[in-house]
Amino acid sequence: MIKYKHYRSRGLAYLVHHGTPQSRQLCPAHKLDWLSNPSFCVETVTTLSQQTEEAAALVSEGSPLTRSPLKSELSDESDSNRNLRQASRKKKKEKKKKRKHQHHKKTKRKRGQSSSSGSEPDTDSEKDKSPGGLRGRNRGPETLCQEKNAAAAAAAAAAAGPRCVWLEDIQALTGETFRTDKKPDPANWEYKSLYRGDIARYKRKGDSCLGINPKKQCISWEGASTGKKRAHKHVERYFTKKNVGLMNADGVAVSSKTDPPSSAPISFIPVKDSDDVVPPVTTWLNPLGIYDQSTTQWLQGQGPSEQESKQPDSQPDREDTLLKARVEEFNRRVRENPRDTQLWMAFVAFQDEVMRSPGLYAIEEGEQEKRKRSLKLILEKKLAILERAIDSNPSSVDLKLAKLKLCTEFWEPSTLVKEWQKLIFLHPNNTALWQKYLLFCQSQFSTFSISKIHSLYGKCLSTLSAVKDGSILSHPELPGTEEAMFALFLQQCHFLRQAGHAEKAVSLFQAMVDFTFFKPDSVKDLPTRGQVEFFEPFWDSGEPRAGEKGARGWRAWMHQQERGGWVVINPDDDDDEPEEDDQDIRDKTLPRWQIWLAAERSRDQRHWRPWRPDKTKKQTEEDCEDPERQVLFDDIGQSLIRLSSQAHQFQLIVAFLQFLGVPAGFSPPASCLYLAMDENSIFDNGLYDEQPLTVLNLSFSGVSCVGRTDQLGCRRWTRGHSREGEEFIRNIFHLVMPLFSGRERSQLCSSWLRYEIAKVIWCLHTKNKKRLKSRGKNCKKLAKNLLKEPENCNNFCLWKQYAHLEWLLGNTEDARKVFDTALSTAGSGELKDPEVCELSLLYAELELELAPDTRVATAARAVHILTRLAESSPYGPYTGQVLAINILKARKAYEHALQDCLCEGRVSDPAATASLNRLVSVVKCFMLFQYLTIGIDAAVQIYEQVFAKLKGSLSPEGPGLEASACPPSVSSVLEAITLMHTSLLRFHMKVSVYPLAPLRQALSEALKLYPGNQVLWRSYVQLQSKSHSASKTRRFFGAITRSSEPLEPWLFAIEAEKMRKRLVETVQRVDGREVYATIPETGLTHRIRALFENAIRSEHGSQCPLLWRMYLSFLVSLGNKDRSKGVFYKALQSCPWAKALYMDAVEYFPDEMQEILDLMTEKELRVRLPLEELELLLED
Repeated sequence: MIKYKHYRSRGLAYLVHHGTPQSRQLCPAHKLDWLSNPSFCVETVTTLSQQTEEAAALVSEGSPLTRSPLKSELSDESDSNRNLRQASRKKKKEKKKKRKHQHHKKTKRKRGQSSSSGSEPDTDSEKDKSPGGLRGRNRGPETLCQEKNAAAAAAAAAAAGPRCVWLEDIQALTGETFRTDKKPDPANWEYKSLYRGDIARYKRKGDSCLGINPKKQCISWEGASTGKKRAHKHVERYFTKKNVGLMNADGVAVSSKTDPPSSAPISFIPVKDSDDVVPPVTTWLNPLGIYDQSTTQWLQGQGPSEQESKQPDSQPDREDTLLKARVEEFNRRVRENPRDTQLWMAFVAFQDEVMRSPGLYAIEEGEQEKRKRSLKLILEKKLAILERAIDSNPSSVDLKLAKLKLCTEFWEPSTLVKEWQKLIFLHPNNTALWQKYLLFCQSQFSTFSISKIHSLYGKCLSTLSAVKDGSILSHPELPGTEEAMFALFLQQCHFLRQAGHAEKAVSLFQAMVDFTFFKPDSVKDLPTRGQVEFFEPFWDSGEPRAGEKGARGWRAWMHQQERGGWVVINPDDDDDEPEEDDQDIRDKTLPRWQIWLAAERSRDQRHWRPWRPDKTKKQTEEDCEDPERQVLFDDIGQSLIRLSSQAHQFQLIVAFLQFLGVPAGFSPPASCLYLAMDENSIFDNGLYDEQPLTVLNLSFSGVSCVGRTDQLGCRRWTRGHSREGEEFIRNIFHLVMPLFSGRERSQLCSSWLRYEIAKVIWCLHTKNKKRLKSRGKNCKKLAKNLLKEPENCNNFCLWKQYAHLEWLLGNTEDARKVFDTALSTAGSGELKDPEVCELSLLYAELELELAPDTRVATAARAVHILTRLAESSPYGPYTGQVLAINILKARKAYEHALQDCLCEGRVSDPAATASLNRLVSVVKCFMLFQYLTIGIDAAVQIYEQVFAKLKGSLSPEGPGLEASACPPSVSSVLEAITLMHTSLLRFHMKVSVYPLAPLRQALSEALKLYPGNQVLWRSYVQLQSKSHSASKTRRFFGAITRSSEPLEPWLFAIEAEKMRKRLVETVQRVDGREVYATIPETGLTHRIRALFENAIRSEHGSQCPLLWRMYLSFLVSLGNKDRSKGVFYKALQSCPWAKALYMDAVEYFPDEMQEILDLMTEKELRVRLPLEELELLLED
């Protein structure tokens, strides 16, 4: 085996051959042909050694060096002379160091001989470490040499002196000088490779070697390849950490520096003509004229001028300058106007924009991103600004509320509660502050309990009552206090209903009815607290209350007490009917959790009325099986308030009826609407798709009635209550109807009849003929009895309801007779009476929606009805086609009536509010008349004319009518006209071919003005579900959710995506079996989840039970139980009072039933069937 040793000096490598002739004989000739090179022959090495000794002798004698005749590349004679002079000057220095060199060389030789038998002997490296070797390595360049004369000269130079010569002294031979190592290294025989310290560092290009035949020979390189490994750079996706950072970086705004910005909009991008382009200037540095000024200066070796260097050269610098100017402007303004709270709030909101800036406050590199993403830093800056603002405005409640909202991220709940209590103590007369305080306490799961929050509501209402009475002298009554108190009272009632304590909520309404309408005259002048003290004996006396049989009221009881008490009259035994079957468990084979849910819902439905001992049956309080059903005066006493306004008193009755499930047309105030929403009836179209013109809008607004805790997804129909519940509602109507007259009494009668009609509609959909017959009979009996009353003979609202009932029951001819009779009694009103117009409108719409085969005849009947309405003569039954001249006269009459309504004074004048009802009726009738006689375009033209007139006269500028300062009645007029417009378009699309664009545009414009209208949203979602492209719908929903506060856009955006997901799943299903994922739908799933997350982060969404129920149901439908449980417990953090959430969790997670019920018991929610009782019932 032959070893070759590498040496390295100044980046150049040379090889030294170690071995013997015998070792060369071991190598096959065909593998080592490259060793035939003369440089590697032993004879060459011997010759070189002899020449080296001769050269050393010549140098020692001091003879001048001569060039070798074989070397033609050496320098000329002058160069040799110059080199000799330099060598002679260095000899003197070398003599001084000669002894020291010899001493070190002897020491090195001894060490080399003693260590030659070691594990890694390296005599060559030891020679290199000598001073001469080091000096030669550092100063003289050494390369691989093949010339014999040059080698001899180098050997002679090395032998100079006692045993060596310095390479620096042989300047003429430094180009190709090398040194031989005659001493073999035995370690090369023992190891596979050379010592790594003796191998020069180099970079090998390729795997071959010079001198070999690539076809026959090859070299196998052991170890790592010297070739540079190319790293395979994978393409990174957009979601990697590096690319996310790039996406977060602010972009550079591109702007033109030559053309000034123009305010006028342009319809195209201007292209400069070739004549306008300045020809380039050519110079010797810029022959083609393509270099700019900075490049030309760089080529000349010049830099930019001072003026150019001072100018900001980047867009972020200009943005920073503008932002700093705004910050300085805010600081100056708040310094000059420290009392301007709105300015302080704007300054706080401005901090978000400041922290999004590209490094305005960045001190070091990389700090910009940290500050941009540091939420804590933003909160601290806002908190510092708010503290400064509060110091300047100590009485500002808005600033303190903003501070408390901000400190939610910093402080513990207990600290927050204390700060809230301090704020309430300082401002006990602020109703908005009480509202936010109640919501805060209601949403703190750690400190929440039903009794605590219920008592807090009582404290709030009693404190505000004292402020209203003037008992708290330090704080006067603020405007709108009574209205806000009524809203807080309704919020408390819905809170108790959702928590399962329906008895307490119903008792609150009962007490308020007696406390408001049946108050004795002797206590009216007392403050609220004194009146409540007098009311307590009546409540504890056991006398019938509102809704109970024989109720006479507080005033009658007080008068009778002054005279000596009531005369007890034994009731008739015939009035007692057998009680219904109250069996809770009907099927014991079902799973335990299903039995509990069914029994709990059954008891909720039957036991929502407070239990009272029946004296005729000699019952006492101990006879009550469930003590929770008894309501004491301490539970309601603090929540009683005085309502002095007639409007608020009527709203109390309407709210009570709506609470019981009667469609009275009342919606909870905006402050507590989304807190009370807990069912998805807002998505139920009902008959709206089948009958877009005559649908019966029950307007429940997603708020369930008392006694209903159905699972999510059940269609909301007015099914009615049990026998006792129906009797309770009838007693309420009989008690309160004599208290009102005129329009209010008419509205109560219409609500009662509408409630019965709604139950008839439910029987029609369930196809229960037996119950339909009985309920239809009872409903017609009620309508006739109401119409027989003297006050209701000319009540056209009741006539309209009665005729509609006959039409629904299928008695078309009887319904026409009712309509004709009612219109005949109206006389010739000439579009003056809005109730007559509404009656005629419903008659015409019902005729128009009859079967398609008779549509021509029914359209003629509808034209006859609307034509006779506009004539001055009395109404007559239909006899045939209407003459064209009569149609023209009727159109002129409608036009004049419309102009009169629009010109009756400014619509913004509150005195003209009464005429707006007539305007709505006339516009509706005129639109339908134009549709029947001319076409849909004429009807749309009427709508556009009226809408432009009303909208332009109210708020020509502004985001929408809801946010303007217009009277609510005007907004409701526009909303009613818009609903008529969209309903007419839907009907026309149903009966004929018509594009979707007009209806889509009309709905889009209407929803921008009324983002909280659920009927419009239902129409929009139903319309957009027919479109294959969802991009426009998503953009529209995104724009509405960003610009409006209501929660309805979020809810219907979620519903629209869920409808699309159901459509995709329907396509993927084959015969109702499993879903085949042929079309990827994961995008829909993630989009719906993102919509839910964004909705619950909104102002109203976090405390809306309906939204949380929908989110939980959606996640369970995906099959992800773990995430569903996480969302359930997250929902409890925001809505811990909603019993429906707990019951949904029992249905979705049956294994956690015990834990959920324990949690309900801990938070004092109403559990009507404990598990212990359930076990006993199952054993029986």
